[in-house]
Order: sequence, then structure tokens, then C-alpha cells
Amino acid sequence: MLKKIILSCVIVFSMAHCAMGVDIKFVQDTNKIDILIGGNLFTTYRYGSELTKPILYPVKSPSGIVLTRGFPFEIVPGESNDHPHHTGIFFSYDKVNNDGFWNNTTSPPQIKHIKTTKMENGQLSTISHWVGKSGKTLLEEKRDMIFSTEPNQYVIDFNITLTAQDEKIVFGDTKEGMFAIRVADWMSEEKGTGKYLDSDGNIGEPNIWGKKAAWARLEGTKDGKTIGIAIFYHPESPCYPTYWHARGYGLFSANPLGQLDFLKGRNVENPQPLNFTLQPGQNAVFRFRMIIYEGKKSAKQLEQAFRRFAAD
Repeated sequence: MLKKIILSCVIVFSMAHCAMGVDIKFVQDTNKIDILIGGNLFTTYRYGSELTKPILYPVKSPSGIVLTRGFPFEIVPGESNDHPHHTGIFFSYDKVNNDGFWNNTTSPPQIKHIKTTKMENGQLSTISHWVGKSGKTLLEEKRDMIFSTEPNQYVIDFNITLTAQDEKIVFGDTKEGMFAIRVADWMSEEKGTGKYLDSDGNIGEPNIWGKKAAWARLEGTKDGKTIGIAIFYHPESPCYPTYWHARGYGLFSANPLGQLDFLKGRNVENPQPLNFTLQPGQNAVFRFRMIIYEGKKSAKQLEQAFRRFAAD
């Protein structure tokens, strides 16, 4: 069997960005863009045709500890291998008209990267198409990912615009969405040292899953370090505050559109569906901030950080 060897040019985009003179670089290669902070790999934006959606994988802490589960890309002895569609940091949803973009591990349907529109000043911008089983594009996604640094933490702002194309789009109510990270087992509540906290002071999966909150965080310990991931949802985004699909096994997801599933899951009387809808040409803008930090952060510190984000 002949092997095809692809020789590709590697293009490096460098910029001094944000805090403390830390240099952020984007390194373009075949079907991926590495994001380097201070010369070290933070994460990689991956968008090959073999993927059902663009992802950021792996994701590392400021000291280089890997936060994301390796499976299905890497086999780590003893690591969990459930839910192969949970890959790195991803943005997806499972009920878009008659197509599901969350649970699938093969295409179609597929959230297909079309092009990169910007790689400068810490910003990586892309366009993707949500292509259904019929081959028709249902949604166009314009995404800005803005990377910055602060002492002992990395920050990614996600500004994601979804625009309906030629037909009405209904996002059916489902827990399977929307902005998520699958963490390594050591950071999960079930197998590791992680513990969830939300902006209302609820602690742990049973008290957070299916409830609304402005932000939530997952914090654990590894190699003697306290490491956390906080997700903020901007007040100007649809259906704020968001529901949380936060699982003890390691899925950490903000899902503002899954109302009926969450209300049923929490045994709310007379639950009603949301059925979030976009007419042809109509768009919705979802804004998230993810903070990856080392060292403990109190609820007060996270609330202050959220308020700065909300005022932006």
C-alpha cells in the first residue's frame, strides 16, 4: 500500500499580546493551528475532515499539565473511554432540525471548518458550516477565539455567531450541548479530585446539573498544584443565565438551550420546552469565557472576574 506523504509549509504568526509581555504565536500546519504561549504549547485548534467538529485539543495549564482526556486520540492506560464524541473543547448541539451534531463520531452531519479569517493580535477567527445529513448547510458559524494571559492563568474568549441559512432552524430541547470541555480523569469528580462550584454557591454535580447559573468552575489538584477551569456565560447571550450539563465523570458543559431536558431532570412541575428558533438569515451570538488557572480561586474572586467579563 502506497503512503501519501504531504509536505506542508508551516506558517508562524507571532504577536506580543496582552499581559506581561507574554508572546502568543499561532503556528499553521495541515488541518491544525497550534497556539503557543511564551513558546510553549497551550492548545491546538484541529479541524480535519475526519473530525465531526472543530476542537481545541489538547489543552494545558500554565505549567504544562494536560487538562483534557486523551481518548479517543490517545490511549492512556487506565483512562476512561466512554463518550468518544467528548473531545477537548468543543461547541456543538444535538437537535438542529432533524440533525444531531453532538453524539456523532462519524460524518455526516458535520460542523465543517471552511476557512480561517484572522490570526493576529491573539485572535483566531474561523468560519464553519453546520452541514446536515442531506449535505445541506443549515447554519453558518463565525467564531472569534481571543487568547490572553494573566498571572497564573490563560483566558479564551469565544464569540460565536450562528446564522440560519435557507430554512428555519429549531434547536430542540436536549441536554446534549453546547459549549463544553471533557477533562482528564484526574480532574473529574468521580475518578479524581475535581469539584464543581457555581455562581449561586452550589457545590458538586448533584447540586449543579440542570440548574441555571451565570458561571461555574471545576477545580482539582494534580502534581501538588491546584488547577481550575471556569466557564462564564455573557449576559447578552441568548437565554442567560445558562443551564449546566456538568457531569461527575468529566463532561463540563454550558447549555443555554436545553431547557426541557433539564427541567425534567430536576423534576420541575409542568416543564415547558424552549425550542429556540432562528428564521432564515437570523443569527444568535453566544459569548463564553474560559479561564484556565493555577492556584485556588474563591467564589468572590470568580464573581469579580465574571463581572468584568459581563461589563465588556
